[in-house]
Amino acid sequence: MSFRGSAFLRQHAGTSGKQALAGASRRLQRMPRQGRFSEEFTGMSDKYLIIGPSWLGDMVMAQSLFMLLRKKHPRAEIHVTALPFCVPLVKRMPEVDKVIPIPFGHGQLRIMARRRFGKALASEHYTEALILPHSLKSALIPFFAGIPVRRGWLGESRHFLLNQIWKDKKPFPLMVDQYRALAWDPKDENAPRSADEIDLKPVPLLSTDAGNARDVYERLGGGSTENILAICPGASYGPAKKWPAESFAAVASWWIGRGGRAVIMGAGKEREDAAAILAALKPEAKAGCLDLTGKTSITDSVDLMALAGAVLTNDSGLMHVAAATGRPVVAVFGSSTPGYTPPLTAKAEILQTDIKCRPCFRRTCKYGHYKCLKDITPEMAEDALLKLLSGGSGAGSADA
Repeated sequence: MSFRGSAFLRQHAGTSGKQALAGASRRLQRMPRQGRFSEEFTGMSDKYLIIGPSWLGDMVMAQSLFMLLRKKHPRAEIHVTALPFCVPLVKRMPEVDKVIPIPFGHGQLRIMARRRFGKALASEHYTEALILPHSLKSALIPFFAGIPVRRGWLGESRHFLLNQIWKDKKPFPLMVDQYRALAWDPKDENAPRSADEIDLKPVPLLSTDAGNARDVYERLGGGSTENILAICPGASYGPAKKWPAESFAAVASWWIGRGGRAVIMGAGKEREDAAAILAALKPEAKAGCLDLTGKTSITDSVDLMALAGAVLTNDSGLMHVAAATGRPVVAVFGSSTPGYTPPLTAKAEILQTDIKCRPCFRRTCKYGHYKCLKDITPEMAEDALLKLLSGGSGAGSADA
């Protein structure tokens, strides 16, 4: 293996990190590659280490891969690494046998710490590692663990860390299909050459606890669980994915006026979004709106989502959670596109604009007008909710 082409590591690894990589490289050169196992591996059941993504919604979509692996290899062991905040979510995925918390913050390189972590995992004797993120650092742990097969998509000068590399994403435009493709060696003659050739496409389905949902809802002053509209106004990515608070408030008011109850959901960082929605409500509507932002754990949020009659959400992690609990979802897309990360459910309506500058995938609007969001009216969301709740087919799209 060569370090040529890895300018990032040459710049950031430091002497000890480079020595660690070089040592691991020499050991791995003596190991079987490209899926050709030595006799010591013959007859063993597959044991996967999956390096999970760092975003909540991406982890939900990754469950499709876990489900696919379980169908293809019923006896396999599936272990998934996750950042601590995602660990409880992965525990709601019955296909996963073990969740391994990652002790590194998002974006931290820490080569020597990753080396120690990888070497500690070597005793698990994994047969394959599937690396879902495209970063160099995400491929280091399987490399240091000495896992014979290390499969992922080409990205960030990490070709020397992988030995089974998927390269062309164009035939797999959806992120979830890029994940699903990792179930195959790209050189396998039976591997799909496009998303259309993937024969099994399970959609995420999280386990839920109805008893916990009722207990949490009652403890937080929820009252009746009938006719709940869950509102998810957050988007960790940035303002270019956030529908205006006034628009959320208008739909909440309309829903409450029809005899329903609106419940605002999100993490503590969404408290300001919730406060803006509440401030835009008239007093009579405000009485029918419950703010749960920052008051629930991720597992509580999963369970509470399953209580909702419908969900109105930005393109966010909770959008994917809602879809994976089987709820009817109305999803607002601003700078992003459902052509890459749609809610994975047939019970969804997509709201988006057709202005020329989107999708731009920016965190903020470079023009400052946020027309991709502001041109989506509350009436469009109301019509989408009515369509879903009246038995409409879903998976539609309304363009402003």
